[in-house]
Amino acid sequence: MTRIIADLSISLDGFVTGPGHGLGTGGDALHTWAFSDDPQDRGVLKEGTTRSGAVILGRWLFDLVDGPGGWDDNVGYGAGEVGKPTFVVVTSEPPRSVRLVELDWRFITTGLLDAVITARACAETASTAGGQDLDVVLMGGGALIGSALEAGLVDVLSLHLAPVVLGTGTPLFAGGAPHTLTQRSVTPISTATHLTYDVVR
Repeated sequence: MTRIIADLSISLDGFVTGPGHGLGTGGDALHTWAFSDDPQDRGVLKEGTTRSGAVILGRWLFDLVDGPGGWDDNVGYGAGEVGKPTFVVVTSEPPRSVRLVELDWRFITTGLLDAVITARACAETASTAGGQDLDVVLMGGGALIGSALEAGLVDVLSLHLAPVVLGTGTPLFAGGAPHTLTQRSVTPISTATHLTYDVVR
């Protein structure tokens, strides 16, 4: 069964970027674990990317990863790990051009719910072709994942809690309705504590 998994790194004080442009001041520290040589970190990364039949991201994040200094053969979603899933971008307007033309991009201009429907269909097609259950991964940014939680679209919340306090930046949880979570796993590593929760509806 295809699940909708919100997966992102977060600081101890609840921020998914630091203050300023891009990841913001100090924001790089949130993702140290993803570039770690620790076998447990590598295992968490591989498990996450291997299960991805489709990935949803917002326009701000797309502009970051597709822009100069963004993803390449060595840095990117699952780089060096697995084949590339379909990437579904929630945007008000498709870009005029795409740098990473080798990836399968879908631009959805009709809202998050339609993006989830599109991504689920892509993941289910990939699951059938590959003979295994694959999921839809919401990789961010924080506002998109917050909106998905508020809309009741998230089945699993996978957080990578970095040992850093940013003080300010983009919060993941900025108010709204309360959510009940069921903790499924905790993997403490020096670079991050990897936490997995089922979202109770």
